[in-house]
Amino acid sequence: MRTTSPLTPAGVSERLEAQGVDTVIGTVVNPAGLTLAKAVPVRQADTFADPGLGASPSWHAFAIDQTGIAFTDDVGVVGDQRLRIDVSALCVLGNGLAWAPAGFFELNGSPVALCSRGTLRRVENALAQAGITAAVGHELEFVLVDPEGRRLPSTSWAQYGLAGILEHEAFVHAVTVAAASAGLAIEQFHPEYGANQFEISLAPQSPVTAGDQLVLLRIIVARAARQHGLRVSLSPAPFADGVGSGAHQHFSLYRQQQPLFSGGSGPGGMTTAGQSAVAGVLCRLADAQGLLCGSIVSGLRMRPGNWAGAYACWGIQNREAAVRFIEAGPANPQGGNVEVKIVDPSANPYYATAAILGLALEGITNEATLPPKVKKDPAQLSEAQRCDAGIALLPDSQPDIIAALNHSSLLRKLLGDSVIDMVVAVRRMEHDRYGELDPEALAGKFRMAWSL
Repeated sequence: MRTTSPLTPAGVSERLEAQGVDTVIGTVVNPAGLTLAKAVPVRQADTFADPGLGASPSWHAFAIDQTGIAFTDDVGVVGDQRLRIDVSALCVLGNGLAWAPAGFFELNGSPVALCSRGTLRRVENALAQAGITAAVGHELEFVLVDPEGRRLPSTSWAQYGLAGILEHEAFVHAVTVAAASAGLAIEQFHPEYGANQFEISLAPQSPVTAGDQLVLLRIIVARAARQHGLRVSLSPAPFADGVGSGAHQHFSLYRQQQPLFSGGSGPGGMTTAGQSAVAGVLCRLADAQGLLCGSIVSGLRMRPGNWAGAYACWGIQNREAAVRFIEAGPANPQGGNVEVKIVDPSANPYYATAAILGLALEGITNEATLPPKVKKDPAQLSEAQRCDAGIALLPDSQPDIIAALNHSSLLRKLLGDSVIDMVVAVRRMEHDRYGELDPEALAGKFRMAWSL
């Protein structure tokens, strides 16, 4: 449950101990998309909040194979940083455990440029300076597996079927109760297309808060699965013959509290600025793939027919478009918003949101022009029709995705050279070590890489 009143770093230990907490964990997400953590006895929580606990710069370089460290000229074994929890977001999870998101800070107290939470905070501040606020809603898709990461039986499973909920009723109940206690607003929780696959959608929040809540949801889901003899795969492609799992991000933008994605005269009710925001994301989507879906297994999901947004285009309620627009209306109480479908669970969610919102702001600033919407599945168009409409199939080759990110001067400007260089480094290590594996071996090798 959320703490009952705001805490200060100096008072966090005493307050948490009074609530039965004995252990506090703080988490960060690194450039490879791994969730890393430190745990302290509750009496050390004050120190965890300020000045923080020591962490090697190598935390940023840990790779998904559990052995690799992608050292660069700037990140190695020399140096020290501090990991600080944000007590304003602290949450009591039960059984003596509390959690808070953490960030990286230099020894002098300044933010570390590589910190993903800090990176998103910078982009959120840039939006504010332009008079724009954003709301972000995350979706989490995952596959339940056995404790060793193997397939579960799926005899009675049907896509979006009731049987899946009833078969895993205890797990669904545990997640729902724990999420409500933690203050997470789940909008929907349902079986997905793949066997033993579920999706949870969270209500929109401010960008950093939304990222924090996604991390918290992953923890809650993982704990509930373990309690019931299960594990959760957060791989984009747990099994090579499946449709894969996404981590779609929805976002809305506002200027002076007025929505940019509704109330306008553009397609779907978009304002002129709203159209430019969508255009900004769409036109640089290929550059951002390395941040949104750039892992060694992401390409197994990025295929037409998987509802992964494999084509760089946009459409209203078009689930095969990389950018899907949802119109405001009675059936959509959250208002008009944009869904970026190519994001997958291997992405660092803070970096991914920072890239999406940074590109949207760039589009508004430069008054980018939105191309015509695509009204049908792009795969049903002829190659000539796609060419005439400027619709390109996004690459599924990791070297191409890495190269596009590495050479993107715009994303380097928006997120910083250190962020791009480190993401490129960990992804290159993945490809150098495992790029020759066939799809089945690749999926098996990294099925549990991002699991908690």
